[in-house]
Amino acid sequence: MNDSGVPSKAMPSETPVPPRRLSIRWWPAFVIGILGFASMLITQRFPHLSQQHANIDTAKAIVVTGIALLLWLLFLSRMAWKRRIWLFAGIVVSLGALASMFRIRGVSGNLVPVLELRWVKRTLEVPIGNLSTNTPMMAPGVADFPQFLGPNRDGSMAGPRLATNWTARPPTLLWRHQVGSGWSGFVVSGTRAITQEQRDQEEATVCYDLITGKVIWAHSVRARYFNALAGEGPRATPTIAGSKVFAQGATGVFVCLDLETGHELWIRDLIRSNHVEVPAWGVSSSPLAVNDLVVLGAGGGKGHALEAYVAKDGSAAWAGGNEGDTYSSPKEVTLDGVPQIVLFSGALVGHELGSGQELWRFPWPGGHPHIAMPIVASETDLIISSGYGTGSGRIRIKRDPAGKWTATSVWRANRLKAKFTNPLLHRGNVYGLDDGILACMDAETGNLRWKDGRYGHGQTLLVGSFLLIMAESGEAVLVDPQPDQLRELTRFQAVSGKTWNPHALAGEYLIVRNDKEAACYRLPVD
Repeated sequence: MNDSGVPSKAMPSETPVPPRRLSIRWWPAFVIGILGFASMLITQRFPHLSQQHANIDTAKAIVVTGIALLLWLLFLSRMAWKRRIWLFAGIVVSLGALASMFRIRGVSGNLVPVLELRWVKRTLEVPIGNLSTNTPMMAPGVADFPQFLGPNRDGSMAGPRLATNWTARPPTLLWRHQVGSGWSGFVVSGTRAITQEQRDQEEATVCYDLITGKVIWAHSVRARYFNALAGEGPRATPTIAGSKVFAQGATGVFVCLDLETGHELWIRDLIRSNHVEVPAWGVSSSPLAVNDLVVLGAGGGKGHALEAYVAKDGSAAWAGGNEGDTYSSPKEVTLDGVPQIVLFSGALVGHELGSGQELWRFPWPGGHPHIAMPIVASETDLIISSGYGTGSGRIRIKRDPAGKWTATSVWRANRLKAKFTNPLLHRGNVYGLDDGILACMDAETGNLRWKDGRYGHGQTLLVGSFLLIMAESGEAVLVDPQPDQLRELTRFQAVSGKTWNPHALAGEYLIVRNDKEAACYRLPVD
């Protein structure tokens, strides 16, 4: 009843209306996803200096896209906060679980991470020690491969004439087993095949029997190099000169060993003696034996970029050059009639053979390692190449009547970018892996003739008139190098996994390795 005495109608009870929950805002996530995918696609399709640069930009795009999606989830999605927190925690836990399951075992030549389960442990089945030093020093069909890139240190050899169909006449596997980590190659003298490996906390120079794969001797020093991207272990290839073996480890420990027994004759620590740090990618210079000396890129700078030691006793002979970190190896050449040693370090530099004094230099773009060996193109010309978008160049080195040296550019081309492979000269053309793709370039002009065949960042040898390629995939590939087009003849899988190591051919015996295993095959010959 109201104030006037008239009964009032009953009013329905009022219930509070809950606030309307906003729907999830999906469109920003879709936009972020589309933009992220588009940026990744563009980084792979858009011209870059190199495939490595493209992959780095792709990785950046993936990271930025992931962070943007997380920010959307936390602050723009309109989800209930409890749900946001649970989803965010789930993502963090999942990423942590993946990180606990996998580790990055280096990268490919194009900087793509190589993943490995963390609980996989490597145990070498090949024992360390002197099993037998009485093995025969010779075997039928063996020819010496005494140094990095073979007898001439240029990646070429006269023979044998290899058969061109490995399906009809497959290579014969002699042995295949695990080896210690490292990117060293093999050298061969008689039936002794020698390489360098990382075995736990020791760098080992190991001598295998070429025919059986059994260890003849092993010499170790306490040293270890490791880089998450570059991997573990030695990177240089040993050198055999007479009855001696010279080997430089990734931390700069340089040893001279007896070829027959592995007994240490003398040892030097170049990094310590030069008071410098180990280079970012490890000491990689393979020793050069010349006359009664052994010469190597020491990376000391300030007059010690290149050092020579008396092979007999290890006494210092001379030093020269002011370049710092060195990843290439010294090479003896004759330019304008004068024997000398060239080293492609920070710049291309020529050194006097008897004193190490710098004769001439030619600057080359830096910011990345210079690794590939110079190619002797004529009596006065060298061809050099480096990766990361830099390309190749032909340099002319001349001496005037007064004895003054000059180094001038003949041509420069953003082609044949050899990251850490070694291009080869054959009948007026340069063949090499350009960012992992085989390319043929005119040596006189620098013009590209063709580019075809994805073999990755592997290695090459010129055997007679054929290219013997060790692909990054572990396949051995035989190519007939012609200036008109790629002519691949045959291939087979030699080892498994990422293979950057230079291969060796001792007569008809192909010996290959990577950072996990090594194998020796007898190749069919005609």
